[in-house]
Amino acid sequence: MNAITRYDMSPKQIALVKNTVAKDCNDDEFNLYCEVARAKGLDPFLGQIIPMVFSKDDAAKRKMTIIISRDGQRVIAQRCGDYRPASKPPIYEIDKDLVTPTNPIGIVSATVFLWKQDQKSGEWFEVAGQAFWDEFAPIKLKAVGGYKWEDSGEVWPDSGKPKKKKVAIGEEILVLDDSGNWCRMPRLMIAKCAEMQALRAGWPEEFTGLYDEAEMDRAKLLDLTASEIVIQEQQENRLRAIGGKDALTVWWGNEFGLENVPDGKFFDAVVEHIKNLDPIAVAKWADANRASLQIYWARHPGDALELKKRIEVASQKRAANVDEKRLQHPLMAG
Repeated sequence: MNAITRYDMSPKQIALVKNTVAKDCNDDEFNLYCEVARAKGLDPFLGQIIPMVFSKDDAAKRKMTIIISRDGQRVIAQRCGDYRPASKPPIYEIDKDLVTPTNPIGIVSATVFLWKQDQKSGEWFEVAGQAFWDEFAPIKLKAVGGYKWEDSGEVWPDSGKPKKKKVAIGEEILVLDDSGNWCRMPRLMIAKCAEMQALRAGWPEEFTGLYDEAEMDRAKLLDLTASEIVIQEQQENRLRAIGGKDALTVWWGNEFGLENVPDGKFFDAVVEHIKNLDPIAVAKWADANRASLQIYWARHPGDALELKKRIEVASQKRAANVDEKRLQHPLMAG
């Protein structure tokens, strides 16, 4: 990228960004954020590039991720010279049988088609990006009767004041997080994820390692650290390489690790595993195994639909006294 497209800030502007847009960043994170903003030629004041810090109070899990807004994404893409925006609306796959509190209109996936020019022939071809609802939609536990604060029986060592714990009133069920736009604009949010997938596929040098904010909403709620996900993905790739074409790699949890399961035994193995899990553990397990679940769907759509329903049933069963900290998810590493 040439110097004309860089966004260079004055010392006064840098200080302002540090105290506003990047107030949660430590010094190293702030320096990295500024370098990426300058290299990509994006304006922090216009919200084109945003630093998002996960697990701010936990040094072991702390992670910053660079978020590129939709405006920022299109600024970068336009500068590439071989990009054209989509010429048709996103394509949605809808299944009314999948309508649940976690998927109010039954979206299976969204697909976005962008245009890229071949540098040799000059011809334009479509680049597809697909995002599945189960991979990106942010799901959380919600108590039917709300929550109350009770004494935990412990005190804070620095002040001596009693510690409080958040206790559910009545049953807790899994629902779609309503703190953002997923409930209000589900089609738009999943389409944003699909568009970012297309940008990474067509222009990897520009978009690898960058994320749309919609992609991170789920990451805030699940209990996997970034390092755990990287290690897990590496292990899955190695196991698939030796497991044969019909093997599905399954992560059963820290106690059981990874296992190659023949797809003929996959359904029964999953049903047996999830029947004793609490709802948030079911969601965590399904998210960690989303690639294998997609493969199973492609091979056995009828059985996969029944398995999906059973996972949703397991997700709705009673879960008492769930620690709120389990709903705080650090960033996963793409």
